[in-house]
Amino acid sequence: MTARIYKPSKTAMQSGFANTKQWLLEFEPEEPRTVEPLMGWTSSGDMKQQVRLTFDTKDEAIAYCERHGIAYQVFDATTPARRIMSYSDNFAFTRRGAWTH
Repeated sequence: MTARIYKPSKTAMQSGFANTKQWLLEFEPEEPRTVEPLMGWTSSGDMKQQVRLTFDTKDEAIAYCERHGIAYQVFDATTPARRIMSYSDNFAFTRRGAWTH
């Protein structure tokens, strides 16, 4: 029973950073998923896959795992490397490239 502690990245469907401020604790799957022969649904007998705990800080999540004796792995959050520009920067005099259509 190993747990993953990570900070989720934003999804492609959102422009803001909602649901990316908290740390998540999820359990690794203990048994593989199987396909039910009658309906074709994917199922699993592992109930811990449904548990997702949220914490405000990484230290709180680590303390929870240590308090309950859960083995864990921490995946640190990475911030995207991008330059934030405004619309007016397209017309700035100090623009690096030529502005053409």
